[in-house]
Amino acid sequence: MKAPKIIYRCTGCGHEEPKWLGRCPECGEWNTLIETDSSPAVTGNRRVVKKMPQTFPLASLECKDEARISSGIAELDRVLGGGIMKRSAVLVGGEPGIGKSTLLLQTAAAAHTKGRILYISGEESASQIRLRADRLGLGENSLGRIEVLCTGSLEEIETALNAVKPALVMVDSAQTLFSADAGTAPGSVSQMKFCSYELVAWVKEHDAALFLVAHVTKEGVIAGPKMIEHLVDTVLYFEENDKTSGLCGGRDCRFLRAAKNRFGSVDEIGIFTMGEKGLVPVEDTGTLFLVRREGEFPAGVATAATLEGSRTILVEIQALIIPAKGAVSRVFSDKIDSGRVSRVAAALEKHLGLRLSDQDLYVNVAGGIRITEVGVELALACALYSARTGLALPSDLAIAGELSLTGELRPVNRLPTRIKTAASLGFSSFLYPKPEAGSNQPLPVTSAERANASVASEMRGSPPEGAALKPAGDIKAAIRQIYDKEQVAGSR
Repeated sequence: MKAPKIIYRCTGCGHEEPKWLGRCPECGEWNTLIETDSSPAVTGNRRVVKKMPQTFPLASLECKDEARISSGIAELDRVLGGGIMKRSAVLVGGEPGIGKSTLLLQTAAAAHTKGRILYISGEESASQIRLRADRLGLGENSLGRIEVLCTGSLEEIETALNAVKPALVMVDSAQTLFSADAGTAPGSVSQMKFCSYELVAWVKEHDAALFLVAHVTKEGVIAGPKMIEHLVDTVLYFEENDKTSGLCGGRDCRFLRAAKNRFGSVDEIGIFTMGEKGLVPVEDTGTLFLVRREGEFPAGVATAATLEGSRTILVEIQALIIPAKGAVSRVFSDKIDSGRVSRVAAALEKHLGLRLSDQDLYVNVAGGIRITEVGVELALACALYSARTGLALPSDLAIAGELSLTGELRPVNRLPTRIKTAASLGFSSFLYPKPEAGSNQPLPVTSAERANASVASEMRGSPPEGAALKPAGDIKAAIRQIYDKEQVAGSR
């Protein structure tokens, strides 16, 4: 019998070496390489192929509408792309205490399925889970179909799965799973890979769906091997920002984003508030991230109409500009990419003659939501201009548009929807890039009335009553639409 080949695998990142090293060359951790058999023995008939595999012509397969089931939570369904897809695996990551276990328990109680639900926990006891269910106010009828199993042993979990045959499987968490076939300790790379693969394979064979909770590192990424993210169908991240508590009645908001989704868009975002009864979906997000103040705006504040998936959200962009403290100016921005802020500042300095290279730039988004959409650039440019010149923007002005390095404004997606949302929230004017014809040539818009007519044709109706549309072809024209010549001349 051939002797097994011995390798040394890092317990932190999974990197393999033919000989032992004190420090892993991949992740840099010390004393993490352990001796491992490169071809571990497989017990039982787990890998035995019992029959000839059957192939199907792709054209003969039909997509069934009933392949999705509703989670009973509208914001979760939105992020998943319309509901929970059968035979799919969803990985949920987030900081400790953010509400991952609460989300799973509420989903288990509210899911629209007639099948049973198996809730597996390696971190809590059954009494602790029942105590949280009572605190969330979950009804007895919904709890009656939930089976609880408190273990991390893969063999015990598979026995329970085959006995209960659930429609939904909730596992909290991947780091607590272990199997005798994988060796090493629970939470190691080999254990997480092996156990996760077995659970995903089970739900795909039995027409079920899997939710798998995962811990995150201090950098905010899911802890463990990257292979798990490739293995599952959807990767969700739960985010929290306590800055939002001042904007939504004292409650803190939680953001649910999809980093990967095989059955839907990754642009959608789910917004929840955490209260005494657990996670509550936020349906009306139009004014959630707007600061309510009386009177005019202070300098450096602009309202941007941005897209988050299928809905429009109005957010307040705040900019502060002060002389640089050192020889090199710096950009401080965590909710908008600092590289984007630097590019917009460079365009302003080039095309408006606004000196920013010797200034420190501070940019923030009220409410702490992270904005990645390109349509925020025009509002960002206006906020920086206002902060540098001291000229406040009108409080009834909403802005959307992309700013190119040449100073030109480029159109953004779903402009009519942005304008309608802003008008419904009381914004009487809207600054946006000049519309383009179907041939990608600029329309000969010479007045606000003709701009209104152009956007109205896109809306298939008249523009919102009282809304003054302000189209601009470049950043200079945009500034002229906001301020009169005397204001601009006096600020230089």
